[in-house]
Amino acid sequence: MLEGADDNILSEIARIACGDGDGLPVRRTGNELAKLLQQAGWPNVPRFQEPRRAWLTNQLRTRRDHPGAVEAVVKRLADRREYVHLHLPLASAEVTEELNRLLAVEGLEVAHHLGRPTIRPATQVRGEAADDGDVALHATMADLVCDPDLAAILQGRLEEARICERNGAWVSAIIMLGSLLEGVLLDAAAVRLPHPQKAPKDWKLYTLIETAHAQKWIQRDAQRFGHLLREYRNLVHPNVQRELGDPPDRFTVDMFRPVVNATLNDLAATAPPSQHAPTAADPASHR
Repeated sequence: MLEGADDNILSEIARIACGDGDGLPVRRTGNELAKLLQQAGWPNVPRFQEPRRAWLTNQLRTRRDHPGAVEAVVKRLADRREYVHLHLPLASAEVTEELNRLLAVEGLEVAHHLGRPTIRPATQVRGEAADDGDVALHATMADLVCDPDLAAILQGRLEEARICERNGAWVSAIIMLGSLLEGVLLDAAAVRLPHPQKAPKDWKLYTLIETAHAQKWIQRDAQRFGHLLREYRNLVHPNVQRELGDPPDRFTVDMFRPVVNATLNDLAATAPPSQHAPTAADPASHR
């Protein structure tokens, strides 16, 4: 899929492989870069020469028209086996996320299937319109949450859910989505209810969902499917998963992602002016 890749794309792949820049877990030496190419299945890898990034970029250029050559390097970078000896359990996910930010411009993404990375056409990313009728996310955490520290935490939950989803960690993705739902509803109750009978922080997610619907902050569909997500969020307890029987999969996550998006859109559309959220008479117009 990456035959004939643009020079800028190849240079960025080289940067990620070298580990140059913030957020990259491993910085490779020249010899380690040569070994990376060998581990990707390249025959006759030339001797390394400084500078590192320029050398690797040139190697990628020389073989970009070879079927599968560049793709093999990208998949090796995302492969968990590349990092097992370093005892960095999150390295593969972090590198995969960085690669996907790059490959998005090509309409591609790295995903993991049965523990091995593969490259495929990109699925929908939150915030973008979907071709399959999925609910696009129009709100940001700044639209929903007044406290910037809490907004940053909840944005992190959203990003973690996305990382889990891209790497096939379906249970973890669902737990993150449920955690995000609870966080935004807790904040909404604390900000929007003038005199609650008890502190919203003491409420369970069931009460938060019911209150949000009763106050017309969210619509009926978000209420109903929010409760289903609440039940699946309890997979954080292993016994719940055992009782469930069928393990969650990609289609389970595909079902719950629109629920969270719809809830966030509804909350943004019904937010008081002090939250600087978009206003509309009908929250459905923000779906």
